[in-house]
Amino acid sequence: MDAAGIFAELITPAGRADPYPLYSALHALGEAVEPAPGAVVVVGYDAVNRVLRDPAFTVSDGADFDRDFAGWREHPSLVDFSRSILNVNPPDHPRMRSTMMRAFTPRRVAALEPAIAALTDTLLEGMAARGAAGETVEFMHDFAFLLPVTVICELLGVPEADREGFRPLARDVAATLDLTDLSVLTAADAAAVAIREYFTDLVAQRRARPRDDLVSTLIEISDADSTKLSGDELLANLMLLLIAGFETTTNLLGNGLRIVLADPSVKDGLADGSLPARQFVAEVLRYDSPVQLTSRRSTEPAAVGGVAATPGAEVITLLGAANRDPRQFGDPDEFRPARYDPAAPGSPPISFGAGAHFCLGAALARLEGAIAFPRLLARFPALVPAGEAVRRPGLVLRGLETLPVRVA
Repeated sequence: MDAAGIFAELITPAGRADPYPLYSALHALGEAVEPAPGAVVVVGYDAVNRVLRDPAFTVSDGADFDRDFAGWREHPSLVDFSRSILNVNPPDHPRMRSTMMRAFTPRRVAALEPAIAALTDTLLEGMAARGAAGETVEFMHDFAFLLPVTVICELLGVPEADREGFRPLARDVAATLDLTDLSVLTAADAAAVAIREYFTDLVAQRRARPRDDLVSTLIEISDADSTKLSGDELLANLMLLLIAGFETTTNLLGNGLRIVLADPSVKDGLADGSLPARQFVAEVLRYDSPVQLTSRRSTEPAAVGGVAATPGAEVITLLGAANRDPRQFGDPDEFRPARYDPAAPGSPPISFGAGAHFCLGAALARLEGAIAFPRLLARFPALVPAGEAVRRPGLVLRGLETLPVRVA
């Protein structure tokens, strides 16, 4: 099968469910391929890393949307994303990012460890209560969603009573990242409007009565100097932080537990501490990345993995494929936590991207996983599947919709 055929297969339901054999087929063709004129798909680890770090490759912004998608400004979900750090380039991106980074300084993230541990234990007690009589516990809802959404909402200052309602709204907006079917925009737009209205009200409350939370901090910055963060940018980035703050971590927890349930030695090692949790999390990120791809635009002629990219070409970097690159990782289709030592990394997983758009919350996601898995498996040593897991259909965000387990 040629590159065009492999890539066409990749976006089918079967390809999305298990893209890894197709990634292997792409690796056999080289570090990059050109499945169609004006499009380059990058699968090699080194080539992906170079593209993401090279300022000559930019993210698609409002100008690109104007050229490629007439009428996009009629969709609130796309407009809000276009105002966030996800879809802006210099000079706007470094201006916004330097402000948003205040939420994720190493000191602030490290200081969250006791709170994350306590929250993990509380959620495990809830799972124990629901599963005490041998009943099925839905891990994705009862733990994998609740842990990261509570953490990011605590950072933002979203009241506890409002958090549960964000899950369906965030899922609807996140569907725009896999925009192969324009019909998803109806629900995404309604959800984006609801989230914007919520944060507009929360901003008004915090402006009147500031608290020690991120929303209050960002309001103070925006009000003092709107050239650092405008009102619209503030709301758009709050929505992005909410969605990104739990989507990737939820997927990390679900993908990781599915691996654990299939390998008793991994489960035992995490439970007794012989398998360091941070090594395990790193290998989950490599083996079954919560984010499978991101894309860039070439602004000048360039060679990408031996393939010519013309100015304006769409360059799709397959993070999930880069993490399975046999040129970088021996036996890449085997799950081997010992391959990566966080204290002396060689080639870390590229699951959170690289360069200017490296994920702001990467350290927080890794910390949540490193805290959650040992506590989960020490608390429930007899944890077993209670039915088939259901995978979400997306290609960009790879995770589970449901993962039923029994804890007793």
